Amino acid sequence: MARMQDVLDRAVAAQDVPFAVAMTGNAKGITWSGAAGESAGRKAGEETAFRIFSMTKAIGSLAAMILIDRGKMRMDTPVADVLPEWNDIRVVDGWDGDKPRLRKPKTVATARHLATHTSGMEYEFWNADVPKYMEATGHPTVLSGLKSALMYPLTTDPGTRWGYGPGIDWLGRMVEEVSGQRIDAFCRENIFDPLGMKDTAFEPDALADRLAAVSIRGEDGTFAPFDLAPPPHPEVYGMGHALYSTAPDYMRFLRMVLHKGQLDGARILSEEACTQMCADQMQGLTFRKMVTVVPPITADVELPEGTTHSFAFVRTEADIPGKRRAGALSWAGVCNTHYWIDPASDVCAVIMTQSLPFVEPRFLQTYDAYERAVYAGL
Repeated sequence: MARMQDVLDRAVAAQDVPFAVAMTGNAKGITWSGAAGESAGRKAGEETAFRIFSMTKAIGSLAAMILIDRGKMRMDTPVADVLPEWNDIRVVDGWDGDKPRLRKPKTVATARHLATHTSGMEYEFWNADVPKYMEATGHPTVLSGLKSALMYPLTTDPGTRWGYGPGIDWLGRMVEEVSGQRIDAFCRENIFDPLGMKDTAFEPDALADRLAAVSIRGEDGTFAPFDLAPPPHPEVYGMGHALYSTAPDYMRFLRMVLHKGQLDGARILSEEACTQMCADQMQGLTFRKMVTVVPPITADVELPEGTTHSFAFVRTEADIPGKRRAGALSWAGVCNTHYWIDPASDVCAVIMTQSLPFVEPRFLQTYDAYERAVYAGL
């Protein structure tokens, strides 16, 4: 336990991270909690609230999985069957100067494609065609909160390759249409309240006095304040990025997954549905290196060869010596909030800060040291 705290203390002292909050747990409960440093003039700890950005995605996938479990939709439900506006989405098939050549997709996009990042829809941070398209057409980013922002072009046909993007924003819209509820109300009723996630919300109002500040590393290697947050009161809550949460709250979600769909007597998913949610759902495809086109915001993202994606998580398909085992599930938020679930080892954990660039080498060194300390203590 002391080794894990030492990792955090050393990282903050070396300015590898501006501050850090970390927790570990298993099916029985929380096994360790620690923090180091300060943010926004307050000591970091379990009360610290975070913009969790893409840690929202697993919650969005869970929302869809709840409806699948209830027989309201299927993994292979075509997106356009629920949201006809998807039929207006086109594939960027090259350029005539600054003008994109667009065509209809050759394959049908499904909920499974949205959840596994194989829909053909990619973020502007990792595919140069997307910011080029946005500049040429004036298309808004999903962080605008505008419904029109969801009409991103595809960069490839659905089901043909991995491409990290806002597909789960569309999956959240499917949940709204099928359930007849706004996604915030659906998540509160079916996920947050049953799991006791009292500090997880789409609006930061109740968390404002303990919300951590975001920092960005400058060319001189030091951190400076940086303004980045989901838009308040948007037209649509994007299930790829919209949530605020705390380490203890997110650990309750992770422990529910370890418990195969239930926690402390509250069943969120059937055991069978939870197993399906955590299984490889890429249908023969694998993770592809994410090469940054915006280095101040994110470094390249490279995972072990053969990495796949379940309906909710990135999946590690081989043991990593001294770290997580095959079948481990994970992902992160762009401001370096990270988590993993290792069912084979009965471990789940978070390590969270609020810094950019995403997965910069100095943060990854801290993450690696923390994970190794967790497994050394098992």
